[in-house]
Order: sequence, then structure tokens, then C-alpha cells
Amino acid sequence: MEPVGVGVTRASADLVITAAWTDYHAELFAFLVRGTRQPDVAEDLLQDAFIRLTREVRSGRTPDNIRAWLYRVCANLVVSRGRRLSTAVRGLVKLRGPADSHRAPDAPEAGFLQQEAHAVLMGLLDDVGPDARTALLLSSEGFSGVEIAEAIGRSELATRALLTRTRVKLRQGLEAAEAGR
Repeated sequence: MEPVGVGVTRASADLVITAAWTDYHAELFAFLVRGTRQPDVAEDLLQDAFIRLTREVRSGRTPDNIRAWLYRVCANLVVSRGRRLSTAVRGLVKLRGPADSHRAPDAPEAGFLQQEAHAVLMGLLDDVGPDARTALLLSSEGFSGVEIAEAIGRSELATRALLTRTRVKLRQGLEAAEAGR
């Protein structure tokens, strides 16, 4: 067997990576689609996450909780992508001017209302910060408080408080937006 990392052979590393792919790729893909709202982008980010896992495992640094590690990597990739996109959009708005950056909606009234509600929710999610957004997404995936706390680097109690505050803030924001219609 060919050693790749400290006490790790290529065969054992490949087994760990293959098992992780088999066990987690479908749920991670769904998580990434919800985070990016684009299946093709989610697929690219998923591959990037597994490339990073491959590097870690082959170097002998296999994560203790592979599932939580992968979710954290995926969440970080979504946040990084969002930052790059917002920088690019700001640059385009500066080049084109604000008049060209807005398009009139083409959908009928129902579609417009749905887009408006979605925009309100996305705006509220942008305001809660990356840790709170990641915690909410992980919670929606069925992760326990301990797993979420480990993934975002907080204590379990602090994570529960963060989730509670974030849910209240989102609920209040959605209610205020609904009352304003």
C-alpha cells in the first residue's frame, strides 16, 4: 500500500471519501441548492467540498465528524460565493449605472407577489449574518444543536440562543412586511 499521509494509505483514504460521498452527497447537494438556488452551481460547490475532504483525508487529517465538517465547508463555500457575487454586482452597477440594474417584472401579479416575498426573506436572511444563516439551514436539515454548535464553532447553549433570536427576528420581519402590503 502506498502511504499518503501520516498512517493513511491511499486505499483507506479512498474508502473514507467514497463512504462520505455515498452517505452525504445527496443531502449536501440539496443543502447547496437551497443556499445558492442554482443546481449547477450547487454541483460545482459540492465537488469543491469533496476535493477539500480528499486533501484532508489523504494528508492524514480526517475530520472527527465528516458530515458536520462537510456542511461547514459547504456553508463557507456558499458564503464566499455570495461575497464574490455581491462584489461583482456592485462593480457592474457602477459601470452601467443604477437605471440599467433594475428590470421591470414580466410575471403576472401572483408571480410578482411571490418574488416580493422571496426578496423580503432573502433580505432578512442577509441581515442575520453568516453564522445565524448557517445555523438555520443546518437546523432545517435536521442537525442537532450539538452538531450545529460544532459546525459554527459555538457552544450548544449559544447556538440555541442564536437560533431562537434569529427565528424571532425573521418572524417579526416577515410579519412587518406582510402588514406593509
